Amino acid sequence: MGVRLLVLVVLSVALMVVDARFTLLKPVRSQMSLVLMQTYWVTDLPQRLVQGVASQFGSRTELVAENEKLKTENLLLQGRMQKLAALTEQNVRLRELLNSSALVNEKVEVAELIGMDPNPFTHRIIINKGERDGVVLGQPVLDARGLMGQVVELMPNTSRVLLLTDTTHSIPIQVNRNGLRAIASGTGNPERLELRHVPDTADIKVGDLLVSSGLGQRFPAGYPVATVNEVIHDSGQPFAIVRAVPTAALNRSRYLLLVFSDSRTPEERANDAAQAQEAEQKGEAGPIVPATVPKPAPTIPAATAAPAPAVPDPKTVKKPAPAAAKPPAAAPATTRERE
Repeated sequence: MGVRLLVLVVLSVALMVVDARFTLLKPVRSQMSLVLMQTYWVTDLPQRLVQGVASQFGSRTELVAENEKLKTENLLLQGRMQKLAALTEQNVRLRELLNSSALVNEKVEVAELIGMDPNPFTHRIIINKGERDGVVLGQPVLDARGLMGQVVELMPNTSRVLLLTDTTHSIPIQVNRNGLRAIASGTGNPERLELRHVPDTADIKVGDLLVSSGLGQRFPAGYPVATVNEVIHDSGQPFAIVRAVPTAALNRSRYLLLVFSDSRTPEERANDAAQAQEAEQKGEAGPIVPATVPKPAPTIPAATAAPAPAVPDPKTVKKPAPAAAKPPAAAPATTRERE
């Protein structure tokens, strides 16, 4: 072993001297570099695989998180945009009666569908928000396209939602085009609603958008409910047959919105709006009032000091009073009654 080691050492030293002093070993070194490059690539392969997998999983996680965030933001924006159609048709009336600025600012919370009722004759779903999240019975639920239903059962962490198309569900609606009111009832078909007791002469046609009227004080007004797709008039029947397709994707939506409606009455909203407007006007005129108040202030005492010597004049007025006691007494009495 010692001799072999010595021979190898001497050979190595000789090769280094020859490689340093002469160019004879350059072709050999170039060929060896090709072999060593393959060896380096094979030995570095595990590390590169680990780095590639880590980067792929890291980028995928970031993309998934960003995608979920964008979906949530998009859902919130679409939920707020749903009212534009109703507000466009009724902008002036809503500003005068219901304060439209409050109608488009309901508080909403994103929920996720986690289950469906296995009973084929009922249309109910389960969401991942419950009583601990502030959900209440009867709370409206909608997706990015329109109303879906309302909460009918509460659990600590989940809730059961009754969809619009269930046969036991009805919702007061109105035609967005002309304000015609009706009741939309579920038919058991997830793609169809039916309007009950619509007069045969009612102004309703295919393509009309049906929005929630808010008359039941359960669903907020102005949210899309369905689009009319069939109207059948029969002269022998008092009511027309009107069918509509829900605007919400009842069988496809996974992310939903829980609407926390404003509990104030229309009168309270109108009063709050008037007070806010008055406060805003006062705030705008605020810097002008202090400049005008100090100037008239010194004139007020002068005006009040002038009547001081005129106080004894009423004594002279009381003297002619007995001559016309009844007429002047009647005049102030009438003025007080009017006040």
